[in-house]
Amino acid sequence: MNQNRRDFLKVTGLATSAALLSSLETFAAQDVPAIKTGNGYELKVLATNWGYDGSFDSFCDKAKKEGYDGVENWWPDDPKEQEEMFAALKKHQLDIGFLYGAWQADAKEHLEQFKKIMEVITRQNIQRPLYINLHSGRDFFSFDDNCRFIDYTNALAKETGMLICHETHRGRMMYAAHVTKQFIQKYPELKLTLDISHWCNVHESLLDDQQETVALALGRTEHIHARIGYAEGPQVNDPRAPEWEGTVKQHFAWWDAVVERKKRNGERMTFLTEFGPPLYMPTLPYTLQPVSDQWAINVHMMHLLRKRYGTEINKEQ
Repeated sequence: MNQNRRDFLKVTGLATSAALLSSLETFAAQDVPAIKTGNGYELKVLATNWGYDGSFDSFCDKAKKEGYDGVENWWPDDPKEQEEMFAALKKHQLDIGFLYGAWQADAKEHLEQFKKIMEVITRQNIQRPLYINLHSGRDFFSFDDNCRFIDYTNALAKETGMLICHETHRGRMMYAAHVTKQFIQKYPELKLTLDISHWCNVHESLLDDQQETVALALGRTEHIHARIGYAEGPQVNDPRAPEWEGTVKQHFAWWDAVVERKKRNGERMTFLTEFGPPLYMPTLPYTLQPVSDQWAINVHMMHLLRKRYGTEINKEQ
């Protein structure tokens, strides 16, 4: 009986994997407009080490073997950790996107710390990042206080030539769609990292009632965090599950609009697969065991992004 049960589970698992692969192949080419891709367009998909327990070197090794182009990493304050990070990137031939944000509750102290570390990040000459992604300001700072962060980064981006993006993240200045709209309207040079899963959670919707504002944000998006959010949270339990099909399609419809622009203009498109560990990942009660495999989900998203947005498919001949 036990042997039969194991055989059944093995066969069922293989069938499920085959179904998921078939579904992935179908979805990758579904409803993607044919676009003449300009010279210079390239797709870069990066891995997150959020929730990874091993060394940065072992993480980079694993990410490279899975087929990622690079990694996004929170800027380490410790010089030794910085050395280890750059050594691993060089060893495994990976691109890097830096993530940074300060935490002080006082707006003046926060901005001072923010500027201090940003000067270090932008002046280091070991490896130029694809972008710098910022958790900027705080949601409870005044509009004027938060604007000081953008004034500073706009000037810094112009001086250094680096791509500096502000993330649409809960708890930060771009925490909600209607608030971000004010910054977009004030700053023509503002560039965003779109993690629209946060807005789905904040507004308890898939943003059907804020389509104009979302369109403005899509037009300023340079980098995307590819996590699927829903009305009650920033991360579905598993985007491969059929009950999330409509939600997944909505997120890809948003991302499609950004990639269309990037392809048409012949620009680089970067994604981070950013499904997180517990407690972002839903867990079982009492044990806190995650209900899904974080790494497997992110790899699934990476392959899906490559198939949907790579240069070999859906191009106008």
